[in-house]
Amino acid sequence: MSVLPVDEVLPHLFDVMRRNGVAVLQAPPGAGKTSRVPLFFYNNELCPGRILMLEPRRVAARAAADRLAQQLGEKVGQTVGCRMRGETRVSAATRIEVVTEGILTRMVQSDPELSGIGCVIFDEFHERSLHADLGLALCLEIREALRPDLKLLVMSATLDVGGAAELLGGAETIESRGRSFPVAQVYLPRPWRDPQKKVRLEDAMARLVQRAIEETEGGVLVFLPGAGEIRRVQQKLQAMEMPNLAIQPLYGALPFTAQRAAIEPMSIYRKIVLATSIAETSLTIPDIRVVVDCGLARRAAFDAGSGMSRLITVRESKAEARQREGRAGRVAEGICYKLWTKGEEGGMAPFAPPEIESADLTNFMLEAALWGAESISGLTLLSYPGVAAEKQAKDTLCALGALDSKARITEHGKALAAMPTHPRLAHMLATAANCGGGEVAAIVAAILENGDPLRSEGSGGSVDLAERIEFVRKVTENGKNLDFKIENRKLIEDIKRFKSQAKLLGRGQLSVGALLSFAFPDRLGMQRETGGLKYLLANGKGAELPVGDALVRSRFIVAAEMDGDRRNASIRLAAEISREEIFALHANQIQTIETCEYDKKNRRVVAEKRAMLGALVLDQKVWTNVPTDVLVKAVVSGVQSEGLHVLPWTKTAEYFRARVNFLRSAGGDFPDMRDAALLDRLQSWLGPYLTGISKLSELGKVDMVAALSAQLDWPQTQTLEQFAPASFTAPTGTKCAIDYAMGQPKIQVRLQEMFGLKEHPTVGQNRTPLLIELLSPARRPVQTTADLPGFWASSYADVRKDMRGRYPKHPWPEDPAQADPTRRVKPRG
Repeated sequence: MSVLPVDEVLPHLFDVMRRNGVAVLQAPPGAGKTSRVPLFFYNNELCPGRILMLEPRRVAARAAADRLAQQLGEKVGQTVGCRMRGETRVSAATRIEVVTEGILTRMVQSDPELSGIGCVIFDEFHERSLHADLGLALCLEIREALRPDLKLLVMSATLDVGGAAELLGGAETIESRGRSFPVAQVYLPRPWRDPQKKVRLEDAMARLVQRAIEETEGGVLVFLPGAGEIRRVQQKLQAMEMPNLAIQPLYGALPFTAQRAAIEPMSIYRKIVLATSIAETSLTIPDIRVVVDCGLARRAAFDAGSGMSRLITVRESKAEARQREGRAGRVAEGICYKLWTKGEEGGMAPFAPPEIESADLTNFMLEAALWGAESISGLTLLSYPGVAAEKQAKDTLCALGALDSKARITEHGKALAAMPTHPRLAHMLATAANCGGGEVAAIVAAILENGDPLRSEGSGGSVDLAERIEFVRKVTENGKNLDFKIENRKLIEDIKRFKSQAKLLGRGQLSVGALLSFAFPDRLGMQRETGGLKYLLANGKGAELPVGDALVRSRFIVAAEMDGDRRNASIRLAAEISREEIFALHANQIQTIETCEYDKKNRRVVAEKRAMLGALVLDQKVWTNVPTDVLVKAVVSGVQSEGLHVLPWTKTAEYFRARVNFLRSAGGDFPDMRDAALLDRLQSWLGPYLTGISKLSELGKVDMVAALSAQLDWPQTQTLEQFAPASFTAPTGTKCAIDYAMGQPKIQVRLQEMFGLKEHPTVGQNRTPLLIELLSPARRPVQTTADLPGFWASSYADVRKDMRGRYPKHPWPEDPAQADPTRRVKPRG
């Protein structure tokens, strides 16, 4: 057996684990931690119970179990076992068990003491999957409360080990050197993305892989974001007809035989492995000397605002780039071709974000509730999700009946947690078992778990999920499984598993859309306009069908899979549901809402009774006998949206509020009657005068002066009349309206009517002079003054000289202060 770098630290690691029970092992890829540590613990009898080792992916778990068993000269299922969803290879002799992370959660929930387990190893913990975070949190609680003898080891390649060590109560960190050879790096001279040439990723990668093949020797590992890109690049490379090449895809949905073919060494042909990120750290692929990295990674992104999860393609992190690059230096000096320029590398994030910060937390929340935690924050984790994401998860589980109003798990929730699928799909399966449609529900769940079979088969067509169900039925009923694309064979296995687990029998009478609505009640959608592509979903978000899709005939749909932004997601899988089915199956969620709202388009109030499911208006009729206060509130809302200008403002009303604002600006205790203030308290002062009004055209009935003056009490009204009178009485008895709107109060009056006035008139408690605009007999301004005696003594003489010739019939005395005021012309003769 060859010596691996980790062998050097195994005795010390063993000693720390035996003394403390916890430790962190940091070892780079290739150090041998996965294949050496469990066997060393077993051979040296670290603990009496079994050793569990968690792997983040199925392919990694199978490969690890194979390597461990081979070192013992055995087959998997003897000393070394393997367990994952849908596959169990263990026996009474098993002492080391390699499991996928979700299996540990199930084991803990069914046996909180983890009876018979002596040590749990968390491998590749740096990937920070949700299951790994949850599994470690549960094991920490078990160790603290029930099993202080339970040993825990966290193994990582790039993790911030300080945080992990602290999480384990200050555990000691053991570091192992890796074994790697120098890797040369080849960058692009310029970015491959060219908006004008519109270069596709598969074209750019196929050319770069071809260059790598021509310039190097040895196996080539090509990193691509997902299965779709792998298939397209594979087609491009096969079309190039390069001799003596074996092109092997490697991704999670492939059957184990296909995955093993990509991992095993090949002696005749030069192996080209097209892989997703599963080949970064979890797997060792022999003979790889060359890496071609696209620089992209695919991550699950959950939008708490829309309640939608989707896969997004993003630039990989620097840590991921180092992991991928290092794969070329495992057995000899290697070379890494990068599909980016040296300058672009600076824009990469240091590390990939943990799943808990971006993924759908519904299943995580359900497991936490099953464990007894009231919230995710009650668990011991390296990092925690946002408040909105946790609330979204709780709301979804409450809608499914898995949690009660206090976020405690229900009996139904316990049943959902026992089914190894997403709680939405588990709820659909459980409901279908009770009301029919079992076979269809199993097919729907398997399709949503494994991906669109028509898309993977290269077929187009509608997004209608019913087409996929018919396709799967034809394949299975006609016995044509061998014609099925290799990655879709797992779908058939999952259908059988779901039928068995949920005890689903018969096709039943429920439609595909009806079944789908059990899983996604918040994604029930109603067409915004007849025959249109756009739908409003029950959660208030928008979704859109592809142009020309056959589902456009459907008034109501259920959207199962979507992609896109918050405003208008693109529907990728959906099914039709009838209005009758919605009322029959979701009656408990349909609410009758009485609405009385202002319709801006028609400038009137509309009162309706609406049957609503979330944001969807399923039915509506006129609401008669609307309470007065409700109607008034809607009219007020209309005025607020349109503005105060829609009210019947008279000159008297405008002058009134100006008078109030004048005294208020001078320090008086008066309500603010400026526009913004009136709008803010519109309900209180205008509401009482809107009875019987439902249209803006009827606002002419409102007495604005009465509405405004009602805001003043008796003392305020008396003060207003005393210090800000509505008018000034000229010496002739003429009442002149005072305009308070311009800052300084102002009147207009004919000059002759002010004769004999020796004191300038004032208003307000501070005796503010009135601004007097003196008019000619023809009521044209001739002079404006705030000092009438001063005007008589000075400028009047010039005005008299100019005016007496124009208006000879009117009096123009030499001393106006001593003359009698008049509204008449001079007597004849």
